[in-house]
Amino acid sequence: MAPAAGSVNATPAAISALLSKFGDADSDIRYMSLNDLDKILRSGAQGFLSNEYQICAKVVESLLKTLDDTNGEKAPADILAPLIDRLSTLKTTNAVDNSIPATALRTFLTVFPRPVAGVQPHRSTQDAYSAISKVLIPRLVGYVVISHGVRTQISPPPAMLEVKQDNTVDHDALDVLIELIRCFGPLLQDAEKKALQKSTMVIFNHERTSTIAKKKAVSAISLLTLYMSDALLSSFVSNILESFSRPSLTASQHRLLMTMLASLARTVPQRFGIYIKNLAPFVLGALSEKEYRAALQESADVGAVDTEAEEVREAALLALESFLLSCSHDMRPFTDDSIQAGLRFVAYDPNVAAEEDDDVMGGTQEDADDEDQDKSEEEEEEEEDFEEEGGMSDEDDASWKIRRCAAKALHAITSTRSNGDLLDNGVLYQKIAPILVARFQEREENVRLEVLSTMTTLVHKTSDSTRTLFSFAGEPEFELSSIAESRSRKRRRLGSDATLFESPVSSVPILGFQSPENSPPPNSGPRADLARLSSTITRGVSKLLKESTPATKQSSIALLRKIVLVQRGGLSEHFKLIAGPLIEAIKLSSGGSSSQSVGTAASASSGKLRIEALQLVCAVCDHHSSTIIAPHVPGLVSAAVIAAQDKYVKVSSEAMVAVESLLKVLTPPRSASAEQTNRKFVEQLYDVVLDRAVATDADVEVRQRALHALGVLLARDSRHSKANVLSKAQLQKATEVLLDRLRNETTRLSAVRAVSIFLNSLQDPGKTQARWMRAVTLELGTQLRKANRGLRGANLAALRDLAGNPAALSHLDGGTIEALMGMLLPLVSATDLNLLGMTLVILGKLVRHSPSQIVDQNLTAALCGIIVTPLAGAVLDALLLLLKAVGEQGIGQPLMQSLLQDVGVNGDAAIVGKAIGTLLVAGGPTVGVKLDDFVRELQSAPDDQRKCLALSVLGEAGLRLQSNSPLEPALFTNYFNSKSQSLPRAAATALGRAGAGNIQTYLPVILSATSQSGSSQYLSLHAIKEILQFSSQSKAALSPYTRQVWDTLLAASQAEDNKAVGAECIGRLAIIEPQTFLPLLKRYLQDRTPSVRGMAIQAIRFTLSDSDEAFDEVLRPMLIHLLTLMLNDEDLENRRLALGTLNSATHNKSDIIFPNLTDLVPLVMKESRVKPELVREVQMGPFKHKVDDGLEVRKSAYETLYTLMEGAYSRINPVDLFDRIGDGLEDEHEIQILCNLMLTKLVALDPDETGRQVDVIVDRYRSILTFKLKDTAVKQEIEKLNEANKGVLKVTLLLHDSLSVKTSSASNPPSEKWKGYWDWVAKEFRGQLASVEQEMKSQTA
Repeated sequence: MAPAAGSVNATPAAISALLSKFGDADSDIRYMSLNDLDKILRSGAQGFLSNEYQICAKVVESLLKTLDDTNGEKAPADILAPLIDRLSTLKTTNAVDNSIPATALRTFLTVFPRPVAGVQPHRSTQDAYSAISKVLIPRLVGYVVISHGVRTQISPPPAMLEVKQDNTVDHDALDVLIELIRCFGPLLQDAEKKALQKSTMVIFNHERTSTIAKKKAVSAISLLTLYMSDALLSSFVSNILESFSRPSLTASQHRLLMTMLASLARTVPQRFGIYIKNLAPFVLGALSEKEYRAALQESADVGAVDTEAEEVREAALLALESFLLSCSHDMRPFTDDSIQAGLRFVAYDPNVAAEEDDDVMGGTQEDADDEDQDKSEEEEEEEEDFEEEGGMSDEDDASWKIRRCAAKALHAITSTRSNGDLLDNGVLYQKIAPILVARFQEREENVRLEVLSTMTTLVHKTSDSTRTLFSFAGEPEFELSSIAESRSRKRRRLGSDATLFESPVSSVPILGFQSPENSPPPNSGPRADLARLSSTITRGVSKLLKESTPATKQSSIALLRKIVLVQRGGLSEHFKLIAGPLIEAIKLSSGGSSSQSVGTAASASSGKLRIEALQLVCAVCDHHSSTIIAPHVPGLVSAAVIAAQDKYVKVSSEAMVAVESLLKVLTPPRSASAEQTNRKFVEQLYDVVLDRAVATDADVEVRQRALHALGVLLARDSRHSKANVLSKAQLQKATEVLLDRLRNETTRLSAVRAVSIFLNSLQDPGKTQARWMRAVTLELGTQLRKANRGLRGANLAALRDLAGNPAALSHLDGGTIEALMGMLLPLVSATDLNLLGMTLVILGKLVRHSPSQIVDQNLTAALCGIIVTPLAGAVLDALLLLLKAVGEQGIGQPLMQSLLQDVGVNGDAAIVGKAIGTLLVAGGPTVGVKLDDFVRELQSAPDDQRKCLALSVLGEAGLRLQSNSPLEPALFTNYFNSKSQSLPRAAATALGRAGAGNIQTYLPVILSATSQSGSSQYLSLHAIKEILQFSSQSKAALSPYTRQVWDTLLAASQAEDNKAVGAECIGRLAIIEPQTFLPLLKRYLQDRTPSVRGMAIQAIRFTLSDSDEAFDEVLRPMLIHLLTLMLNDEDLENRRLALGTLNSATHNKSDIIFPNLTDLVPLVMKESRVKPELVREVQMGPFKHKVDDGLEVRKSAYETLYTLMEGAYSRINPVDLFDRIGDGLEDEHEIQILCNLMLTKLVALDPDETGRQVDVIVDRYRSILTFKLKDTAVKQEIEKLNEANKGVLKVTLLLHDSLSVKTSSASNPPSEKWKGYWDWVAKEFRGQLASVEQEMKSQTA
């Protein structure tokens, strides 16, 4: 008899028949197949598929493909619910793996479309959650939590999370719960959260459930707290507090509660912080002095330790570490107790005879150190043997876990409380550092590594700025950039921006090139504390370097290197103790096996140890006197040569840097002379440098660094004829190798830089051959055609050094210069101003050497082409220097004619006028025109353009002629009252420039005009500004008028239009006589009139960028007080100006600002907050619009924070900084951009703290990315939104890379909130993310 209609045979064959339909092209057939499968599973017997493994596997695979179906519809709730119900009740009695049902459920959960916190879920996501809420959650907890409108509920089977009669728990059910919360946590309702929490806590609190089950319960609860409401979280924490207070609390329960607290602090740090004040006493109570003494007494009485009590202490220390890292701001009231707990248990070792209290707590550390210094090595070895016999190798001893956790807690304090906090007040060095040094002799490897890591972090934080620690020996980039920065600060005071291009970069001393100056440490502060302790640290580390594992040696050497870099020395007295072990570490074979990982510390291979040792050698050589290193030179040279030939690229590359540092030590001027004792070592280094530079089997990086070392060696030899560092044969071979590498594509950039170093130091023409110099010149010129901009810039820098070196130029013949000129000419173009500036400097130097070969019709046409473009700054000054050189050589007439006829009024009158005026004065009668011709042009020109050009020419000529100028002030002042828009301003500028050359004649006239009102006063102020810009050249002539100028400027600056230019003039005048005028400015900052205070603030700002050393000496004692007065000003606009002044001071007076940031940063952060009283509502027609008067002040505050963070992050509290960034990401668009820039820097500066704050960042970023504009949005709003999204995605990519690296190298993975956010961004913004990533790669290429 046929089955009834609609019935389905529940057989394996029926299921097999459905499998092929799951892949059908018709979505309806796919849907019906899924529906038929549901009916079969409903009607089939419990075990009808028990023996059909292959069919079950195919069904699961087909279901997964169906759930991932992008063309058809997702399975609705009425299909998913029975499937989940079937899986949750499936019994696998005869199966090998009983976790199959749970694995299937977890797979379903991961395949379902997930919700994203803060984003409206899709319909498919809501359907999946509905099925889970109806079936899976009741199945987990054992009862229906939410009815979903169904009146008649069928009681579910027994709960999957229940504790069975045999006290066991289904671990797989806990895995399902964790996956459920991870995937659908944002959609869970409070009732469901309470039910899941209750069931999980039953497992957690049950006395007989397994440890694995309790750990999984902790993980589940921690995940659930991410989605708990504040009320639910508060209730949960209250229950934990009650549990701590129970008299019947067992040690096991105590430990689990500590574990729970640690997990919660890591999972929801921002929300958990408010409960720290109630929870921290329970954690610290388990680590109190009373508990410590009781543990030691029990160990002494019984002869054994209480294992459960030990586990409680370990868990308490882990919780303390989590509190300190995740909620450092809330832990501040418990700072002293936390430090004492860490110090107490970092030395906790009940199996060893108790030490004296002073030794444990550091009370007599200095005395102990003094005694240790007097001990002989034999006595130390005897003590070590005695300690080894004292039972230290007890395999059952687990107290090392407590010591390791205590060291981690101290590391947390050091890393989170050092920025302008416990480091500056001396707590870290006075309390923590001595104990850490005492624990260097810790017997357990992993504890010792944690101690060394903590000490290294403390030394790292001691640096005045992070920039010091990010540079490493042998690389010139840091020093060059810092010198270039200081040069740029002085360039206007020197009178020519061309020094930026003219001063050769390679002339800046490379680190270690000269003998280091051993400046004494400061009298107070972190560096002074480190200096006092460094001797003890070095002695302690020297013992570790003699006999310890590679991991300990590597950590010890890293600590020493940090000490050297921070102190710029510090090993002078004790280098002899570490030199031998250091040499042995470098000589290790990279092919040796790596040491095994110990605990959480990473294993250190011999290669990494050698790299660390080589870097320490570089640091020592660059920061210590040659006399300190001389006794150990044989061993160091031998080790460096061996390492340079190593097959491991990173070792050989670092060895080449060490070779270069040793060459600096062994050669003049650091070595008194090239003595015979040094010569053999120099020859060894020379051989290995030459070998590595040309070796085809060497890595490119090794060859590049070898070439840099070769350039340094040639520079040492070429300073004068008596510096016979190399023989003639060696010198010739070295230069030929350099020329050959210059022609090689892979090494030419490094070879160019080496040539630049060599040419800049060359003083004796006999050190090079004319043939070689000409070949190098032509090769450098040829490479100017390459597409690589960096290569072209390096070649221009080398040519600049060549052109500025008479010894090098003497080897060039006419043909070479003519060929070089043809290669330089294409760069005389405004398409790349940086290359143009250096090209003009080179041409200016060559003109003085071979004028007839350089200045021709082609150069004239090229110069006229760039003069019509808007030039300024260093490029314009380089052009004027070239024109001056052309005029002085008496060949400027063709160029002058072209400037007058071809350029004329076609370009900017100010630029063209300066060019013509410079050439006119330098060329004199040889240029074909006279000064009077331009005077007549000014008086007879029919249009304003020609008159402006004439005024500019006359002003420049007056400046350069100085007192010989026949021009009268009236020639310029007559045009002050012109009705033209451009002529009066051009006349004022020309008057000022002419007056700067002849102050006695011009300044009285200008001051007289300044006393008038109206436009004459305004124009006269601009003339005074031009004069003061050249004050360094005419200071003596200006001195008799300074008081009169000051009074005149103060009176004129009261007018609204004159405030800005008047303040600039007052500031520049204060630079001339700081002793007189700075106290006056300080008095004006306290004036009752806001405009007067604002003028003083602006004036002080203008002094900061152009001042000199004499001005700094007067400014230093009062600058911080001045800034404090400004930042506390009552006027909103004045506070904005004050923030700009602080920003400028940070750039230009960092040595004054950085030590006092603890006073200034709180004032800046105060201005970065939104102030509701400054937000007002404005009626605009029928609409109301909010206006925030404090926005501009907040923007200035964030700009200042960004500047301070870049230069002195180590002195800013990171928690406070991230708090301001979090609020800034919710502020206006401009502030969001600044916050994104700050995060971009912080990812590199402090990846650990950024990882801890990532949850707050994620919440803000999700809000930005999900913001939707109205349909009526204008183009500007759309562009702002796109820019904001782009900035968010860029930082997201950086965070993803940083957290990925952190995960692979640390034990704490990124938070679940970050994982969910990243998955969402990677899916919803895939195209934009790829575009941003490609753009970032192109920028870094």
